[in-house]
Amino acid sequence: MTRWLLLIAWLMTAAPWLAQPAVALESAAVRSPRAVATLVTDTDAIQPDVPFRAALRLRLADGWHTYWQNPGDAGVAPDLTVAPPATASAIDWPTPHRVQEGPLMTYAYTGEVLLPVTVRMQPGDLRAHAEWLVCKDICVPESGDFTLTLAKGAPAPSAQAPLFAAHDRAVPRPSPWKASIAPDGTLFVQGPELTARTVTDAWFVPDQPGRIQDDAAQPLSVRDGGFTLALKLAPKAPVDAPLAGVLSVRDRSGQQADVTITAQPGAAPTPAMPRLPRVLAFAFLGGLILNLMPCVFPILAMKAVSLSRGASHAAAHRRHMHALAYAGGVLAMFVGLALVLLAARSAGSAAGWGFQFASPVFVAVMAWLLLAVGLNLSGVFQVGAGLAGTGQSLTHRHDLLGSFFTGLLAVLVATPCTAPFMGVAVAAGLAAPALVTVLVFAVMGAGLAAPYVLLATLPAAARLIPRPGRWMDTLKQVLAFPMYGAAAWLLWVVSQEAGSAGVLVTAAGAVLIGFAAWAFGLAQEASFHAGRAWTRRIGRGVAVIALLAAALSLPAIGTGVAEPSSVTGVKTAEAFSADRLAALRTEGRPVFVDVTAAWCVTCLVNERVAIDTTAVRQAFTEAGVVLMRGDWTRQDPAITAYLRQNGRDGVPLYVFYPAGGGQPILLPQILTENEVLRVLRTS
Repeated sequence: MTRWLLLIAWLMTAAPWLAQPAVALESAAVRSPRAVATLVTDTDAIQPDVPFRAALRLRLADGWHTYWQNPGDAGVAPDLTVAPPATASAIDWPTPHRVQEGPLMTYAYTGEVLLPVTVRMQPGDLRAHAEWLVCKDICVPESGDFTLTLAKGAPAPSAQAPLFAAHDRAVPRPSPWKASIAPDGTLFVQGPELTARTVTDAWFVPDQPGRIQDDAAQPLSVRDGGFTLALKLAPKAPVDAPLAGVLSVRDRSGQQADVTITAQPGAAPTPAMPRLPRVLAFAFLGGLILNLMPCVFPILAMKAVSLSRGASHAAAHRRHMHALAYAGGVLAMFVGLALVLLAARSAGSAAGWGFQFASPVFVAVMAWLLLAVGLNLSGVFQVGAGLAGTGQSLTHRHDLLGSFFTGLLAVLVATPCTAPFMGVAVAAGLAAPALVTVLVFAVMGAGLAAPYVLLATLPAAARLIPRPGRWMDTLKQVLAFPMYGAAAWLLWVVSQEAGSAGVLVTAAGAVLIGFAAWAFGLAQEASFHAGRAWTRRIGRGVAVIALLAAALSLPAIGTGVAEPSSVTGVKTAEAFSADRLAALRTEGRPVFVDVTAAWCVTCLVNERVAIDTTAVRQAFTEAGVVLMRGDWTRQDPAITAYLRQNGRDGVPLYVFYPAGGGQPILLPQILTENEVLRVLRTS
């Protein structure tokens, strides 16, 4: 009897609770092997027409994803509607992830996602219909109808309220920063806390399709007080309209801030550049170190040999004048290069340091010139005193014009090499106003000319020069072989730019140059013997004919078609592609980018001693690093754009992208194996 009384008392107490709807308000699930979908609310009870939130809750199977409001290159956004008389707002979208689908870039969600709307209704049944697309290797459209009963009462958090709180943390906040979008797609974001010390990565997702090329890379450039993202606008996108979307910024601690921005149309910001004194210091140091590069050192050595011909104190004044003439030639060529670069850029060309070596015709002419210099040094013919006399045939005597033309030649043969500090100086100079550009190049020329000027003008240095003797002729002949080697290397460069046909024409021209040198040498020898004037005239005539024949063959070199370039080196190196780089970074894989050229001596040396080595190869394999090589031999516009995005106007360029999408690391232009390994270990 007592047990029955206790049961009746419990039922009377529990009856009001049993009559209430379940506190955990989540609908019956719509299930598939790909996703589980339910309708949830953030409250247990509602008041008439008082807003509350309901949401489509999607729990996606591993590897499957659904889409954001702007799905990107492919996909369809989910949709949630409620049945009248209830009304609902648009979905409050959380920040999406960028998901690479083959060659396409999409904006999507993986794992679990909550897509809320704000609802107004009378207490009773909430009926909703949802549609969503889920994709993995294939895409499957899914849908479901959901019902929840909401009783009238004081609103209180439901069991699903923490899901809404987590969602609120994933929704992008309004941006505190000013943003503008330029006609070329440069997104400029400004804020005092945005510096190279705080920003390591950033990317932008537009809230409407058709505004940018979603699969294109978004190169980041950070400066004090802001950064730029080089977006690639879609072909039919308006260039004078605001651009809205979600901007994600990652700091050095790995924290990510997501904000909504509306970038207003504006001009592209002027490129950030170091202070002018620093740029000029880099230019001078770069020119100074350029003397030690393999392109220039033989010329400097031969100039020193020419100085020894006037080692006496009586010849001091003449040495000084020749040194100044040589420096004048160097400065004139550097200033000329600056003016040509400025003119080419104003005409829309993507010219940079060493641009002239992208022309196989120019490379062939340089190969012939160096061959002629070598033949002169070997004694086949004479035009003054070795290379120091190059150009002196214009005056038939050892005068200042020869030294001036030697300075011009020194700069021409220097351009395939890049010295430390030069990359920053050249890029900053070309980004500055025209007068600053010319000044930077002139200071670089002063650095290149400085050692020879000092050697010629300082008395202490003059005393170190050995007295003239037979050793000078021997040294002159020895120095001919670097010229032959340089000519052979340039012939290989022609093969990379104009193929086997270009090599054939260049080699034939080299034979004609050699024949002209021999004929001219015979004419010079005949001038020392009476009665052999006819030999002198015939020799000179034959030399001129051979030179004309070589010159007439130049157009054929320019029409040659190159075979696939071998500049990419070992088979494990991928050809550079901005889209492929973006895909690898999206996957979080580490990437090492090497931008090189067949005519770049510094590049080839770096690859041999610092990249294509057993230790570095093994380190790349162990860390899963993808090696990409960009071939700038013919100055590919896409690679030129990549160089400029990284503050460079010439090769080499080495950029390491750490795993997980960290800030890119620019490596020195003179590279060592230890430097590459150090970057791999510390990133």
